[in-house]
Amino acid sequence: MNTLIADSGSTKTDWCVCHQSEVLQCIQTQGINPVHQSSEALESIIREMASQLTDAESIGRIHFYGAGCHSPKMQSVVSNALQTVLLHCRLQEVKIDSDLVGAAQALCQGEAGIACILGTGSNSCEFDGTHIVSNTPSLGYILGDEGSGASLGRTLVSDWLKGQLPKSLCDAFFEEYHFTQNDIIEQIYRKPLANRFLASLTPFLHKFRTEPSIHQLLVEEFTRFFRRNVLAYDTTLPIHFVGSIAHYFSEELTEAAQSLNLTIGRISRTPMEGLIKQNL
Repeated sequence: MNTLIADSGSTKTDWCVCHQSEVLQCIQTQGINPVHQSSEALESIIREMASQLTDAESIGRIHFYGAGCHSPKMQSVVSNALQTVLLHCRLQEVKIDSDLVGAAQALCQGEAGIACILGTGSNSCEFDGTHIVSNTPSLGYILGDEGSGASLGRTLVSDWLKGQLPKSLCDAFFEEYHFTQNDIIEQIYRKPLANRFLASLTPFLHKFRTEPSIHQLLVEEFTRFFRRNVLAYDTTLPIHFVGSIAHYFSEELTEAAQSLNLTIGRISRTPMEGLIKQNL
């Protein structure tokens, strides 16, 4: 019997079919977040994954860690979608947990620590090695998500539209994307998955990360993340990170941490390797 492990953010989902410690197959689809997507949308993404499985009938367990899966209600939505689509699997167990639980397990590896996610969204917790003992709520990209790709993208487009960036960067941004103000308003206020759109702008920040104004934007955003989230925990514990934003902006993240006398531990782009160790 094989195990299907999934790590899902708002932008992408990584699926790995494993047998004991061996990875048999890896598939990537778009992200799954039951807070922002309908059951039909979730089932469509799962169907896309299922169509690529080489031996679906061998899957007996699913361990799914996902953004938006923090409540029993949202966990049930994802579980139902999985079981609706994967009827041909011989499922004995379907376990749904939040991406934060997955990050804590993967990063801390059974030891006490602070686990942080910086991807399209952001989150953090204090972990005792087995359970989350404290969590500052992330509150999503409108009320929170400091340090995330969505929050960084929101600050970038706001600065661009309000003329807060140097003219050379304003011109470079327009040349890169050819957006108008109306385009931005349409994407943010009228189309679905605005958080994913905002996070898609972070490659521009990475490209110009050495420009003083962009460097300042990045360090200030990560400092806000630490102040509004991490300082609520026992900061004598190691502070670990997972996610694309933490990975690609590790230098600016470290600078922000040092300004607050904090020390960063592990930084991983994805939690999958750690999740495989913990689940098999």
